[in-house]
Amino acid sequence: MKEPEFEKLFPNVSRESLNKLQIYHDLLVKWQKAINLVGSKTLPEAWVRHFADSVQLADYIPEGAVVADIGSGAGFPGLVLAIVRPDLQVHLIESDERKCQFLKAVSRETDVLVRVHTQRIEAGIEGVLPNFVTARALADVRALLGYVEPWAEGNPDLLCLFLKGANVDQELGEAAAFFDFSHSKEPSKTARDACILRIQSIEQKSRV
Repeated sequence: MKEPEFEKLFPNVSRESLNKLQIYHDLLVKWQKAINLVGSKTLPEAWVRHFADSVQLADYIPEGAVVADIGSGAGFPGLVLAIVRPDLQVHLIESDERKCQFLKAVSRETDVLVRVHTQRIEAGIEGVLPNFVTARALADVRALLGYVEPWAEGNPDLLCLFLKGANVDQELGEAAAFFDFSHSKEPSKTARDACILRIQSIEQKSRV
């Protein structure tokens, strides 16, 4: 997917942001030769498979929100959101040191302010309580809720935005055995069998 096709999906993305996304794309292609950042077969379709897929979350996050992107990997969706929504305070949490170096390189080359945390998700972010948590291609819903439940305890209004695929209903059923939560699904703009899963009011069920 080339940039003009990306612009058809998201015509309101500024030219400045598009230029930064192009820099990001070029760095992704360059670094992919040494580090497995994304599936190699998806690289030729990166504009839709990774960038457009991430941008669609921007419409669900209000101005000035604090966002924790867990298991950031190559920065999808968190780093993309930071580029198209510079009003957000974005924290990228990734345990792989090499991937964190990539995230820092993109942040530096695009002049986009993000905080990169080289750590496991379970460690949380000291002194930071997010309003939103994002994740993509990281884990099933049950595992994701396990990661974010400590934040939900500190912020009952926490909202999660997870990019999920065709197995979402099965994952929700399995998660419901361990957590109480409310959710809704929004159709994906980039894949017919995918959705944006919104989850809030997360509380772990007591185990007797």
